[in-house]
Amino acid sequence: MSGKFYITTPIYYANSAPHIGHAYSSVVADSLARYHRLLGEDVFFLSGTDEHGAKVNRSAEEKGEEVRVFVDKNSKRFEELNRVLQISNDDFIRTTDQKKHWLGVYKIWEKIKEAGDIYMGTYKGFYCLGCESFITDKDLKNGKCAYHDVEPEVIEEENYFFRLSKYSDTLQKIIKEDQFKITPVARKNETLSFIENGLEDISFSRPTKDIKWGIPVPGNPEHTIYVWSDALTNYISALGYGRDEKLFNKFWPADVHVIAKDILRFHTVIWPAMLLSAGLPLPKEFLVHGFINVDGQKMSKTIGNVIDPFKVTEDYGADALRYFFLRELSLFEDGDYTEEKFKSAYNANLANGLGNYVSRIFKMAFSYFDGKIKKPTDILLSSVPFREKERESFSVPYVFEHVFWPEYEKNMDEIKISAAADGVWGIISDLDTYIQNYEPFKLIKTDQEKTAAVLWSLFAGLADISWMIYPFMPETAEKIIKALGVEKREKKWGDFSLKSIETLFKRKE
Repeated sequence: MSGKFYITTPIYYANSAPHIGHAYSSVVADSLARYHRLLGEDVFFLSGTDEHGAKVNRSAEEKGEEVRVFVDKNSKRFEELNRVLQISNDDFIRTTDQKKHWLGVYKIWEKIKEAGDIYMGTYKGFYCLGCESFITDKDLKNGKCAYHDVEPEVIEEENYFFRLSKYSDTLQKIIKEDQFKITPVARKNETLSFIENGLEDISFSRPTKDIKWGIPVPGNPEHTIYVWSDALTNYISALGYGRDEKLFNKFWPADVHVIAKDILRFHTVIWPAMLLSAGLPLPKEFLVHGFINVDGQKMSKTIGNVIDPFKVTEDYGADALRYFFLRELSLFEDGDYTEEKFKSAYNANLANGLGNYVSRIFKMAFSYFDGKIKKPTDILLSSVPFREKERESFSVPYVFEHVFWPEYEKNMDEIKISAAADGVWGIISDLDTYIQNYEPFKLIKTDQEKTAAVLWSLFAGLADISWMIYPFMPETAEKIIKALGVEKREKKWGDFSLKSIETLFKRKE
């Protein structure tokens, strides 16, 4: 093993069923978890649901359901979505889990309290139910929450407070020095700007009369622990913090927290401040992605443009949606989903691209050599170089490893996932050109030996591709890997004893 890697999704709010934006966060995190497993690292990948708070309670009441039944149903849908999308999470944390999560929350509360950073005070201000948080004037647009487009409530109440202001200077220094990274830099600058405008102490509890559905404050059941100390603590409670800390000691700090831009300040300001107060190590990186809009508009139940990821995967398959997320959308900017864009990308790059390439070379291999493709000699291979310009300096057995893998790994290490995927489809394009240049379907009539060398080169390229796409499209990768018989990534490929393979992607009309 070459080390550990701990990555998390946000914990998704269980006030409704999952939509395509939730799926996006999970697929991004999963691609990185799978990549680091390919590197031989010991990976722990966490996802889960945030199930407490007034918004959940009200949503349940509006549905006419008991709140526990309501959150159980919605949390189950998130777990089902993970299965449908082949998300490879090692654990799924629920904030209603008293045996697992609550003990971690109690412990960090006591640690912060021991540091003198929790006190009782009175708060009056704006409260946005959608954000499940108190907000200020600068969070409003035309008198409404900038994210939820609703007028906030005005609330005055006695709460426990966390001394967030105490950590203002420390957080600025830590972030400026990249003691933890905020990716992209624009989100780092946004965080610093927020801190520089002045941090105020924040509510760490709400009166139980207002929020009954939550974790009681230790020693004071008249108050319910508020979202920060509850929800954010999931990242360590899942590792056993507060109960059995073997996993915690092994995997903490987190290597990457994957979050969307709307929860930036909660994660890059409040969470690190809590950890500093509790004397715990800080995460290494926050990966902040943009939103998915639908036909240029933000998803909204009112507009009726919320995309159901279950429906998309039912129509096209999970790997098609994963592909669209990871290659066709820009990770750090808002992306746009339309049925037309999705279908166009599917047909062009999956059905006519990867799928057609696999179908063509398997058909030739079984037609000409009964699926048995022997590795030719280097001398023979050097007579059919991968690219014409490489005829003198490259022989095919080594071109894939020495040219493509380093660029792919560099992009993945730098979390340039779309660029890594672009590189893979660039290889597919090159291999298609290789077929056009050598025309093995004609060459077989005059030179079987050279045809075998050409086909072996095409399958060596596919073997590398199968492992490169594994983080993006695991189901497709596993089908190709099984058909090729290449159970692990190799530096140099040998003979191929092929098994038949089904059509990977059927064109959509």
